[in-house]
Amino acid sequence: MKEKIHPKYGPVVFEDVTAGHRFLSKSTMTSGEKVEWEDGKSYPLIQLEVSSASHPFYTGEKVFIDTAGRVESFNKRYTTVVGAKRKTRKKKPTKDK
Repeated sequence: MKEKIHPKYGPVVFEDVTAGHRFLSKSTMTSGEKVEWEDGKSYPLIQLEVSSASHPFYTGEKVFIDTAGRVESFNKRYTTVVGAKRKTRKKKPTKDK
């Protein structure tokens, strides 16, 4: 391997801010923020929004996602566009017999 082109690989503490869970692992990520671990040593702290401690797939919890608001806003936009096109469309003359 070439010298001085690879990032340093070392121990880092990852913290899941959603669940408050911390775990020690190795990574090339670094941070200016440090935290003292259970062994008394200080390690860089990387904060995560989602990890296995809070992800619904691993926890088994079902998360309700509010899709009603999305669907309603889509229908509102779609009906206004379609409604505008229908209003401007001229009706074909009917033949009277």
